[in-house]
Amino acid sequence: MLVPRFATAFNLSQAIAVVSEKALIVLPMALLMIVREIDLSVASILALTSCILGALLQAGWPLVAAIPVVLLAGAACGALNGWLVTRLGLASLLVTLGTMGLFRGLGYVLLGADSVNELPDALTNFGIDPLITSVLPQTILPFLLLAPVFAVVLHLTATGRRIYAVGGSPEVARYSGIDSNRLKLGLFVLSGVICALAGIVFTARLSNARANNAQGFELEIITMALLGGINVFGGRGALSGVIWAVILVALLRDVLGLEGVGGDAQGISIGLLLILSLLLSGVAQSRLRATRDRQRSPAVPAPP
Repeated sequence: MLVPRFATAFNLSQAIAVVSEKALIVLPMALLMIVREIDLSVASILALTSCILGALLQAGWPLVAAIPVVLLAGAACGALNGWLVTRLGLASLLVTLGTMGLFRGLGYVLLGADSVNELPDALTNFGIDPLITSVLPQTILPFLLLAPVFAVVLHLTATGRRIYAVGGSPEVARYSGIDSNRLKLGLFVLSGVICALAGIVFTARLSNARANNAQGFELEIITMALLGGINVFGGRGALSGVIWAVILVALLRDVLGLEGVGGDAQGISIGLLLILSLLLSGVAQSRLRATRDRQRSPAVPAPP
């Protein structure tokens, strides 16, 4: 709060706008990590769907017709990831590492090194206009609408209990009658759709569509999920912690930027924060296990 220009409406609005797409994508990423999967292609899906949107608009498509096609393209990308993981039994880390290059390469096939900058006013206005107050940009609206839905589904529905069950013990979940592959496939498709929505938001916010959009986003999104308490081995985590982590990373980047710290140094700071949080979490869990073991072990009588 003592940093000059931090508490201004313009700065807070910019800080929120910059994190809009990452906040969206971290929602399905958290669910995937809870079921012991991961998606490294999220930023590439965002870039590809941004290119598809730009190419369609450049070809004269109306915005209302282009948006459903973009969302379907995102669903197809997620379905490909899910099919390779669930049907072929491949590791999601390796699958999405490959599709990360594939999807971004398709974006370059569509637009090459060029960008589409002539966009409809309805789209660009969404990217710059405020929502109710000057502090909240319209780009954060999809996250504000979807975050409660994800939280309710994860924490208050049978689907959420299945997600935790699959992540906690896949074998027990299978013997309980849960179709783990179907659940994971659905989560990958959902991730693709949300990435496509983030691609639309990103295109509107920057007023351009190009294949190199959102490079490096995937690592920061995973960092937000881990900082928010999502267990890297699955089965544990809550969206409330993830939302606080999104706020933390957004504030950290904003304050460092106001202090003149460059993007690379900001990445170092966030990486160190992640390592520190993982170390503290590991120490806390080790002490908790040691305490439980002492409580469960029978008391040994003192020798006479």
